[in-house]
Amino acid sequence: MATTYIDTNQCARIKLAGQQGSAAEIVNRTLCGAENVVGMLRWLVEREYFDTEILRDRHQLIYLMEGEGVITLEKTKYPVSKGAGIYLGPSETATISHAGAGALKLLHLVVRSN
Repeated sequence: MATTYIDTNQCARIKLAGQQGSAAEIVNRTLCGAENVVGMLRWLVEREYFDTEILRDRHQLIYLMEGEGVITLEKTKYPVSKGAGIYLGPSETATISHAGAGALKLLHLVVRSN
C-alpha cells in the first residue's frame, strides 16, 4: 500500500449554504483512493452550526480540533471544546454550534458500514 501525502491547506475550502460554515474534503477517492471513508475539515464562526445528515449506512466521527461549541444530541445541549468528540452510528444525528471567541474547527469522518 502506498502512502499518500495530502496538503490539507491546498484542498478546496467551500462556503456552505445558509449558516453551515465552510468545509474542505481532505480524504476521498479522488485525493487518495479511499473507498469507504470521506474525511472533511469544517469551520464554524459566530452564529454558524453544522447539522449532520441522517446516514442509514454510515458511521460518523466528529472531533473538535480548535475552539468551543455546543453539541446537541436528542434535544440535550453539551458544551464542548478542543479535544472533544462524538461518534454517531447509522441514522443518528447531531447539531454542532459555534460558541466562544475564535473559530471552531472540526474533523469529520464518514465511514461506510458495509
